[in-house]
Amino acid sequence: MDLRVERLPKVRILPRPQLGLRALVERAPQAEALAGRAMEELRPELTWLYGARRRLATSAVTVLTLWLFLHVMFGANGMVVYRQKRAEHQNLQKEINNLQEKNDHYSEQIRALKTDPKTIEKEAREQLHYTRPGEVVYVAPAPVPPQPPSTNAAKR
Repeated sequence: MDLRVERLPKVRILPRPQLGLRALVERAPQAEALAGRAMEELRPELTWLYGARRRLATSAVTVLTLWLFLHVMFGANGMVVYRQKRAEHQNLQKEINNLQEKNDHYSEQIRALKTDPKTIEKEAREQLHYTRPGEVVYVAPAPVPPQPPSTNAAKR
């Protein structure tokens, strides 16, 4: 930790206020004459601006309203994007509901295969071709594929 005392900066001597005030008073007539000339040069523009203030204000409000409308409709979070997102949300919600129904169906099928003897027997007969003693199973032959035409006339 450094405890050394640094030198204090020297005090700056300010000019006397009377000198600044005197300079201001001496130049005041020149400043007033400059301001008067500027006002005379700008008077036609200021008169026109004062007369057109309602038209300018109406135009500004119209432009602002148009910009706001375009921003609300087509902006990053505008109505167009909102409707697209809402449609996407509805489609995803439908998909979720369909998947939930499938899941419920499969859960019910699993529960039946674990506990219901009739379901177990049905699956054993269909998939594993099991039979009870004394039963005879008839199996139909596979369908014959269609024969290609033997003459060239049928191909045309």
